[in-house]
Amino acid sequence: MHIRVLGSAAGGGFPQWNCNCRQCTGVRNGSLRAQRRTQSSIAVSDDGEQWILCNASPDIRVQLESFPALQPARRLRDTAIGAVVLLDSQIDHCTGLLSLREGCPHTVWCTERVREDLSSGFPLFTLLKHWNGGLQWQCIGLDREPFRIAACPNLQFRAIPLVSNAPPYSPNRGNPQPGDTIGLLIEDRRTGASVFYAPGLGQVDAEVASWMRHADCLLLDGTLWRDDEMRVCEVGQSLGSEMGHLAQSGPGGMLEVLEGFSRQRKILIHINNTNPILDEDSAERALLDRRGIEVAYDGLSITL
Repeated sequence: MHIRVLGSAAGGGFPQWNCNCRQCTGVRNGSLRAQRRTQSSIAVSDDGEQWILCNASPDIRVQLESFPALQPARRLRDTAIGAVVLLDSQIDHCTGLLSLREGCPHTVWCTERVREDLSSGFPLFTLLKHWNGGLQWQCIGLDREPFRIAACPNLQFRAIPLVSNAPPYSPNRGNPQPGDTIGLLIEDRRTGASVFYAPGLGQVDAEVASWMRHADCLLLDGTLWRDDEMRVCEVGQSLGSEMGHLAQSGPGGMLEVLEGFSRQRKILIHINNTNPILDEDSAERALLDRRGIEVAYDGLSITL
């Protein structure tokens, strides 16, 4: 199985276009040792030729240009994108579908809850009908049963409902329901190798932890270092827990959770511009290094 990190930042990217915090300023003027990042998305493949997008970032066009495998140029109009899987209906995970309109129709796999949000509050399914039929919905169930996608027949997907938060245009904002956010356990049926992908994760309960233990590689929510980070950095008032993201530090935080996962490769993704782990010289980054936890970057390639 091939995994390509197309984007590794949280909403707004890094640096965020309207932010002048220490980190965004530092990466712009070169005083901070850090990499620029686009908004999070990955692509997976069983053969390196056909790929499945997991989320469609607003930065999808530049991400496609940066990864030639997604534009194989076999004919006049071409793409290696065989399907799109949406893990939620957050704007930074689905807006890229608008930029893919010239290639419609696209097969989009998502839960019924996500389809409802994207047919009402943010009606992408409705809007894109005007482009060659738009988005062809395939339902992801919440029964934990595996499903397969024709573009990559050797991969097996399993949706794991997560506790996070629905987007502001969802009727479930502040009262998330099963199906608003999922994680994906993706397995290679030939080798048994697997990855658990969860860029929006507010809580790791016993069930989620059990599915994480199935995986060889964990690509997990790395949005904030501390729950009150937005307030401390004076860029907002929302707590990470209110937004549906589990902070890395503190009791019950991601670092504490990951202490029980010594076998797996551990990588944080969907990293907010305020998170000090983006600073490669920070004490927080050094702590991750000591614990064997990686920080995803745009262009990271993983083979399992």
